[in-house]
Amino acid sequence: MKRKTFTPQQIAKILKEFEDGKSAAEISREHGVSQAAFYKWRQRYNGMDATELKRLKELEEENRRLKAMYAELALDLKVAKDIIEKKL
Repeated sequence: MKRKTFTPQQIAKILKEFEDGKSAAEISREHGVSQAAFYKWRQRYNGMDATELKRLKELEEENRRLKAMYAELALDLKVAKDIIEKKL
């Protein structure tokens, strides 16, 4: 089954509907999102508006890229140290 990704604006809108009084079951059916995912969003993003949510997602993506870059550089350093030790 293909995962459906929601934009920060859509997530904020869905959470706003819950605050306005709709039940979680109604929202889940309407938007095609599981109740578990809805409650996870609510726990993580409650009280944020769409711009804050978008910025948070951008920061998470940047953090992921930086971690991958660090792992690659650490591996390169280890290989370089091994080569230098073998030459001595």
